[in-house]
Amino acid sequence: MWHSYINNFLKKASFSLYLVFIHAIVNGQETPNIRLSDRSQISVITMGPDQRELYAAFGHNAIRVYDPVNGIDLAYNYGTFDFDQPNFYLSFARGDLLYKLSVYDYNQLKRVYVFYNRFIHEQVLDLDPGQRQRVFDYLEQNARPENASYNYDYFYDNCATRIRDVFVDVFEDSIRFDDSYIHTQKTVRELTDLYLHGKFPWGDLGIDFCLGMPMDKPLSPYEYMYIPDYIESGFKYAWLTRPDGSEIPVVKTHNIEFKSTPTQSKTIITPLLVFTLLLVTGISITWVNRVKQTKGKYIDFGLFFFTGFLGIFLTLLWFATDHVAAARNLNILWAFPAHIVMAFLILRDNKHPFIIYYFRATVMVMVLLLISWKWLPQMLHFSLIPVIMLITLRAAWIGWGNAYNK
Repeated sequence: MWHSYINNFLKKASFSLYLVFIHAIVNGQETPNIRLSDRSQISVITMGPDQRELYAAFGHNAIRVYDPVNGIDLAYNYGTFDFDQPNFYLSFARGDLLYKLSVYDYNQLKRVYVFYNRFIHEQVLDLDPGQRQRVFDYLEQNARPENASYNYDYFYDNCATRIRDVFVDVFEDSIRFDDSYIHTQKTVRELTDLYLHGKFPWGDLGIDFCLGMPMDKPLSPYEYMYIPDYIESGFKYAWLTRPDGSEIPVVKTHNIEFKSTPTQSKTIITPLLVFTLLLVTGISITWVNRVKQTKGKYIDFGLFFFTGFLGIFLTLLWFATDHVAAARNLNILWAFPAHIVMAFLILRDNKHPFIIYYFRATVMVMVLLLISWKWLPQMLHFSLIPVIMLITLRAAWIGWGNAYNK
C-alpha cells in the first residue's frame, strides 16, 4: 500500500514539475512576428481523463500550432496557474485564483500525457493561411505576460471554454457551433456526475455537497463546452463561413495521436455503503439507549458537532468566497451551523426546554426534507439519505426520549 501511495505521489509531483520545466524552456524562446508558412496547421487537442486521479477526471484541451518550415510545434494551454502569485492559497480558497495561458513544446507535452495513459485526439482545422495567421497572432498576443492571466471559473470560464473562445474572438460570426447533436438539457451537476459517479464516488459526493442551486440550472448546448469532451464534439460539428457565404466544416482531419488503455479504478467502499452502516449503527445505539434509558450524549455530540461544522463550511463558501457555484446550497438544511452549538449544550446535560424544542423542530425539518427530496430545486446526493435519517433518529431521541426529558 505504501509503495502505491509513494509511487502515485511521485507521479503527481513529476507531472507538475515537468510541465513547469518544458514551459520555462518554451517561454524562453521568442517568436517575434513570425509569418506561418503554407504548410502550417492549427489543431484543437483533446486529452483524456486520468481514471485514477480526481483532479484530472474531466480531461483537458489545448491548441496546437505546427509549422515545419519555421520549426514551430507548440501547444497553447489555458489550464495553468502560478504558485508565486500574491496570496495564492487565500485566492484559491476564495475562488478568485488567476489561471493563465502557457506555451509548451507539443511533443514534450504529448510525452507527459502518454506516460499517464491519457488519450490524445487532434482535430486539424480547415483554415486558409490568413486564418491560421490570425489564430497564431491572437495566441501569441494572449500569451504575453501582461495578457496571459484570467479569472478562472470552474464551469463558465476554464481551460476548455477558453479554447472555444479563441476561435469565437478571432472569427466572430464566421464560426458556428451546430449544437443540434445534443438532445439533452443537463445541468452542471448532472454533467459533472457523468465523469465522477462510479469512478470517484467520494469526490463526486464532495463536489456535489459543495455545489449550490446555481448548478442545477439547465445548460444550453453551447455551455456544455466547459467539459473537454464537448470541446471536441463542438468542433466536430462546427462550421466556418467562407468569403463567398458558403459554409465548410471547421475540422479537416481527426487524428488519434495516442490511444489509452482502459484502467479499473472503481471502489466498493462507497459513501452510500459507509453511511448506511453508520445508520445501522445509530439505530442499534438508539435501541440500547431506549432499553437502558441512557442518553448516548457523546454519540449525539459527535454527530451534531460534525454536521454543524459542515454547515459553517457551507456558509463560508456561500457568503465569504467568490465561488458562485456554492451559493444557495440546500445541504445547509441538514448540515445546519447551529448544530455545533447544540452539540456542546447536549454535553452540559442542560435540560432547558429550548434544547428539546430545537431537536423536535430538527426532526420536522428532516422529515419534510426527505418527503420533498424528489421535488427540491437542488439535487442532493442520494447517499446522504442515510445521514439525514440518522440525524432524524437522534434528534427524535433527544426531543422525545425519556432519558433527555428527565
